[in-house]
Amino acid sequence: MTVGIYRDAWGIPHLRAGSAAELARAQGLVTARDRAWQLEVERHRAQGTSASFLGGSALAWDRFARRARLDDTARRCFADLERRDPGTARWVRAYVDGVNEGLADAGAPEFARTGLTPGRWEPWTPLGVWLATHILFAGFPAKLWREQVAAHLGEDAVGLFATDGPGTSGSNGWLVGGGRTVTGRAVIAGDPHRWIEDPGVYQQIHLSCPEFDVVGLAVPGVPGIAHFGHTGTVAWAITNAMADYQDLYRERLRRTGAGVEALGPDGVWRRASRHTETIEVAGEEPVEVEVIETDRGPLIIGGPEGIDGDPADPAREDGPPEPAAPGDPAGPREPGGDLAGADAPAGSPRPGGPDHPAGPPGVPVAVSLRYPPRVTGDLGFSALLPLLRARHVGDVDRAFDRWAEPVNVVQAADTEGGVLHRVAGRVPLRAQANRLRLVPAWEPGHEWRGWDVSPRAGLTDGIAVMANQRGPAEPLGVEFAPPHRADRITALLAGKERWSAADMPALHTDTHLASASPLLDRLDALDGLTPEAAALRDRLQRWDRRMDAGSADAALYAAVRGAVVRRLAAHPAFAALTTPPAYPEVFQPWLALVPRVGFALEHLLRAGDLYGIDRPAAVRAAIEEVALRPPAGVWGDTHRLTPWRALEPEQPYDEPGLSGDHDCVLCTSGVPGLTDRAARGPAARYVWDLARREDSRWVVPLGASGVPGSPHHRDQLPLWLAGDLVPVVTDWSLLKKETDV
Repeated sequence: MTVGIYRDAWGIPHLRAGSAAELARAQGLVTARDRAWQLEVERHRAQGTSASFLGGSALAWDRFARRARLDDTARRCFADLERRDPGTARWVRAYVDGVNEGLADAGAPEFARTGLTPGRWEPWTPLGVWLATHILFAGFPAKLWREQVAAHLGEDAVGLFATDGPGTSGSNGWLVGGGRTVTGRAVIAGDPHRWIEDPGVYQQIHLSCPEFDVVGLAVPGVPGIAHFGHTGTVAWAITNAMADYQDLYRERLRRTGAGVEALGPDGVWRRASRHTETIEVAGEEPVEVEVIETDRGPLIIGGPEGIDGDPADPAREDGPPEPAAPGDPAGPREPGGDLAGADAPAGSPRPGGPDHPAGPPGVPVAVSLRYPPRVTGDLGFSALLPLLRARHVGDVDRAFDRWAEPVNVVQAADTEGGVLHRVAGRVPLRAQANRLRLVPAWEPGHEWRGWDVSPRAGLTDGIAVMANQRGPAEPLGVEFAPPHRADRITALLAGKERWSAADMPALHTDTHLASASPLLDRLDALDGLTPEAAALRDRLQRWDRRMDAGSADAALYAAVRGAVVRRLAAHPAFAALTTPPAYPEVFQPWLALVPRVGFALEHLLRAGDLYGIDRPAAVRAAIEEVALRPPAGVWGDTHRLTPWRALEPEQPYDEPGLSGDHDCVLCTSGVPGLTDRAARGPAARYVWDLARREDSRWVVPLGASGVPGSPHHRDQLPLWLAGDLVPVVTDWSLLKKETDV
């Protein structure tokens, strides 16, 4: 049977086939036609080869991808899938066949600009794309930050900065049970918050065959509909559970005549795997990368000689001197010996002193990453086909039993009144210390001991709300988002007894900023201000606390907030945190002080004592500064959409002004104190109606096409900005047939 490709008025693909395999091939084909450049960027990122055409700006990621062994893990996981679940493996192969067919005649203009020729996808490539997309989702680099804070400010300081950080992705999601809707059947709505990318990270699609008929948001490069889908009788959606399921281990390594050895928790040195890979870099010389993997996992920071030859260990971990490796002419590197800085010039900072507070000299930095699919060989792809085939919440529940990562909170409902609210994904059982910081690989007690049980929850007053706050996933995580978004959604839903699908955009676009209170309270307590500053303070006290794009008051608040953040970050109490360790560039966003202060500002302003910092003086200076030079316009003048692109367009696009802020339900996030421009926000919005699927709605930030110049490249942007949604069309008579394949 041929496969029919149809389009609606927004260019969204609707595919109809005689079997799931034929449908997968068509999904791969249409995705390659619509998003060839995006697919090839993602394939190269998963392989660690993106610098070969993007140049030196992509080298940091490629180093990480190679050292973390992302492509090798994807190969392992596909081999395991073929053994465990050959039907799903064949389905993935069919998708890859379609991608390769579509790439054969791809004509995206970016290929000509970079000289890149589309390559061949392998059966494991979709697994690599999935892994590369989500490897940083759990925010394991935050453990590096906590290590720094504890080393310089003490253990108690770690909690002050515990909040949804600069590299974390989140979401809003809410389920309104049938008892609270006008139709008597449930509504599920929400919006995933990710980096806004061009082309977008989600693909609106409709997949239909005799086995299933599903609409939803697919991840380009991955078959099926994993995160947000509606089969007609059951719908599901996810939010980031904020679980901690990846560990960082400090390793003790030594070179031998045969390679590299790592010291294990039983006191035995064991051979680590080691090889060298070459990264091609466009316009530059190739770069060699040493890839080392211990029994814990692959090294992602440092090595036997530390970071760039620097032996200072920022982990503050005492330990025995490194024994001489067999055949090592250098002999042991004893703390306090010549290699510990005895020959350093007079006046140089001593290792272990104020400039090196983190540990004994002579201990090279080497950090390995342990992550579940590297251990289990399973990325959870066996969940994908059962999700498409689901008819009831029980089917969705059983499908998510097979989920691996990222760890998510799932909400689902069906047409018979069933509801589901649970955590899905694989979280290892291990010591609490593993979740918080780096742990020593050579000490017992830090091994993984099986898997945690996924928590479940119910509805409260007929609703369930998840916005990355502490909820059912609390036992599995360390840091969660502040409760403001979840509290606001809950309060809005409580304000009305019966809801409809058409009501939901009002929640998507709510701009109330509850986290403004601590700063406004500090301003209210000030006296003796200049007339200009007093007038500004009084104006902010009358402000409705809505971060609307057209609000001059919101712009004034953001300016004062940014000034406070910069003054706190510049205080000598935080001086040791201003220069992070020389960790790889890919981890630096988690280690930057100004964003950390900006996102944790309400904690820092409310803490009983803040290391002697005079916070009233900092707030006073900030409002005087802004009163002297206030912003001339409105919030949307500086709070502008700045999507991530692998390659900047030849003709720059306008950057539209945005409503919202980091702690608003309309979560469009700049970095307070650094920039108002927003690269993160709702990567899609959806409303799933269980009464009538055709009353469901959705929208993405740009459009269905990834081809610049296409009429559907950016045609949904005005709707996304206004908070409007696109109808979900499932009536084939209302669609335009594009072709048969």
